[in-house]
Order: sequence, then C-alpha cells, then structure tokens
Amino acid sequence: MPITPLTSRPSFEENPKLAKAASNLSTLIAAIEQKKIPQAQQQKINEIIEGVNDFPGPDPELLKQIKSAQAAIIKLLDQELNLVPQNHYQLQWLVLGMATFGIPLGVVFGISIGNLAFLGIGLPIGMAIGIAIGTSKDKQAAEEGRQLDWVAK
Repeated sequence: MPITPLTSRPSFEENPKLAKAASNLSTLIAAIEQKKIPQAQQQKINEIIEGVNDFPGPDPELLKQIKSAQAAIIKLLDQELNLVPQNHYQLQWLVLGMATFGIPLGVVFGISIGNLAFLGIGLPIGMAIGIAIGTSKDKQAAEEGRQLDWVAK
C-alpha cells in the first residue's frame, strides 16, 4: 500500500508560505517512501494526509493543518519506528542544552562574579553543549540507518 500523496491546490501557487509548507510535507512523504515502513504505520500516515487533503478551511487554517500533520508524522515515525529526520536531535538538544546546562552555568557564573547580570553567559555555552550532544546522536542514528533523507525547512 503506497503512501497517499498531498493533493495540489490552486492556493499553493498563490500563497508562498502555503506552497513552502506543502512542498516540505511532500518531500517528507517522498523520504518516507524510500524507507520500507510497516503497513500499520503507512495506514496511520495516510489517515493524517487524507485529513489535510480533505481540509475545507481557508488558507491560514490549511497552513496550520499542514504543519500539524507534518509534526504528527514525524512524531509517529520517531515513537513507533525510531526513524528521525536529519538534524532532529541537534535541534532538540539545542534547546535542552540551553535549559539544562546553560541556565545553571549562567547562575554559577553570576553568583561567583557577584553580579547576576552575567546570567546570560551560560546560554551560549549550554547551546554549544546541546548542539554537540545532538550532532553525535544524529550521527549515531545515521550509522544505524534510522535517519530519513529529509531536512525540515
């Protein structure tokens, strides 16, 4: 059973944001088709795409629907098949590094210097740590063949 393609609409040509989101979703679908995924997950992805294809709302609502469908497909692939897009972990760990490492390091710097204005010094350090961790996890996923040939744009 093949994955249902995204149906083209005239508004895709008129609205550049909508065209970009639709193109992004279409390339994600093409990347998924390159991997052999089980029938059950194909069925779930087809249901998500049919929800977008059958959506009757205006363009701004359709844009939200396309973006939420893309996020739902990525989440489904990650949770059920352990497949991730390129740079998935890097983007995820960038935020986690800032929150987990950056803020505590900033507090330590601020308190040790005696001025909490230096709290922001820890954020770029945490960002660098998070990117490093995420990049190594992305590399590991690529070596294990768990990475889609698709980058979120």
